[in-house]
Amino acid sequence: MKDVLILGAASDIAKAVAYKFAGEGCNVVLAARNAARLTETATDIKIRHQVEATTAEFDALDFAGHAAFYEAIKPKPDVVVLVFGYLGDQKKAQIDFAEAEQIIDTNYTGAVSILNIVANEFERRRAGTIIGISSVAGDRGRGSNYIYGSAKAALTAYLSGLRNRLAKSNVQVITVKPGFVRTKMTQGLPLPGPVTAKPAQVADDVFKAYRKRTDQVYSLWMWRYLMLIIRNIPEPIFKKMSL
Repeated sequence: MKDVLILGAASDIAKAVAYKFAGEGCNVVLAARNAARLTETATDIKIRHQVEATTAEFDALDFAGHAAFYEAIKPKPDVVVLVFGYLGDQKKAQIDFAEAEQIIDTNYTGAVSILNIVANEFERRRAGTIIGISSVAGDRGRGSNYIYGSAKAALTAYLSGLRNRLAKSNVQVITVKPGFVRTKMTQGLPLPGPVTAKPAQVADDVFKAYRKRTDQVYSLWMWRYLMLIIRNIPEPIFKKMSL
């Protein structure tokens, strides 16, 4: 039975991932800034799937506390799923650096801080899987969300480098790139139905990538081809588009 640590477990996607892994017989640790709010979820998982489900306090922006947080996790996880993120307000971030900084620190700096610690422990153990939830927004900068997108692009590059480093140590690093997902974070946004996923669909793709040891996966699958088109639009044309 595998032990799975989920970082940022309060989000809709994270909860769906927790239920998916628990449904496959894995124990789960739900880590979030307000762990008390996850007690009901943990209890439901235990009853529903007959596995261990616990909670832990974790703040992505408390960089100094990350080492102590991971040290306290017992037993050490076989799988770490990084789900936390912050969409933020692009227009506000353009004029208020504090907003830009929060977007960058939540989506990238915090991820690097905790995953460096996890990666070093997995490397010593020569086992483990790291799954990072990035975004299609990182595939090409767009005027509507380029600060969030640039942070996710950095996360994607970090995970790629980590995968390259850890391959020889039998540690799997998986990058998951969701497109539009119907969650609390995107509530109120005009999302196009045919390419918008439900959290459970993303969770299915995450677990499938884990089971098949896939290096990188888009969710939903058609985003791979949509982003291929977007990445290959010539810059003189792309810069005039409203995206």
